[in-house]
Amino acid sequence: MPLDKPYIGIPGTTIFDADQSRKGYWLNQFCMSLMKAENRERFKRDERAYLDEWAMTEEQKQAVLARDLNRCIAAGGNIYFLAKIGATDGKSFQQMAGSMTGMSEEEYRNMMIAGGRDPQWGRS
Repeated sequence: MPLDKPYIGIPGTTIFDADQSRKGYWLNQFCMSLMKAENRERFKRDERAYLDEWAMTEEQKQAVLARDLNRCIAAGGNIYFLAKIGATDGKSFQQMAGSMTGMSEEEYRNMMIAGGRDPQWGRS
């Protein structure tokens, strides 16, 4: 029996809970492998071949190849693990977060300095 998830309706938000953790286990393990320089080099040399070594779903692999972090999160990725992909690509966490919101890095930074999104954003 699934647990009650009162947080399920938060607009624009995927909560990394036990179900998401199970769903994204191999995606997150792949991300953690990028902590080793030799693995980053192998990944950069042939991304698809390296991804195929992991028991990830095709959707997860395609999301990584597209660097679509929102899709990665929907597929069970945890942002703290996904940050390893950005670091491998030479991107800051701020650049990654901006890409996830559809904003430039500067727009994202300015929004956060101004206090973030209005709490009513995306609510119906």
